[in-house]
Amino acid sequence: MKKLSLIAMIEAAFFAAFALILDLLPSIKLTPAVSISFAMVPILIIAFRWGVKVSFLSGFLWGLLQIAVGDVQPLSALQLIIEYFIAFACIGAAGLFYLPIQNAIRNQDKKRLVLYVIAATFVGSYARYFWHFLAGFIYWGQYAPKGMNPVWYSFIVNGGTGLGAAIFCSIILVILVPSASRLFIRKALPIETSNRHAS
Repeated sequence: MKKLSLIAMIEAAFFAAFALILDLLPSIKLTPAVSISFAMVPILIIAFRWGVKVSFLSGFLWGLLQIAVGDVQPLSALQLIIEYFIAFACIGAAGLFYLPIQNAIRNQDKKRLVLYVIAATFVGSYARYFWHFLAGFIYWGQYAPKGMNPVWYSFIVNGGTGLGAAIFCSIILVILVPSASRLFIRKALPIETSNRHAS
């Protein structure tokens, strides 16, 4: 169990670092401050490999790394917590589809696998962008166009960004499904295998 926990933590940190690297690559710019990227893909993959807990940890670490490298726009301590710790961790909600995805891989049911991967990606994306939406009208509402309701402004900006990111990440993951489905399966430890045979 200790070995499994150590591997989970190592993978969580590795995928978080990989997400940070992808986030530094050029992305689709909607405005100077709003962009769509596929940087969530590593966190989504670890959600498919391990489930909710490990992917929440990985997303949390990604948010922490964003702060560490200075890739943030802090307005207050609470805004920082909401947008970089809570929001990024909540991508791990995609891990709710861990069991159906693992079963689809085991049964070589590619149609179900694609559907579950897309559904999980949208759940993880909107779990994240819900928090950006809240922070958007609470902290960024002052930047809404004159006469526009800050809530509506945040809904359009963050809802659109969340939808774009979900579609972008879904496309990449669906491409990976047929050619690299092993990427979604964590390697079984010898202790796991022996326990399975014993039961």
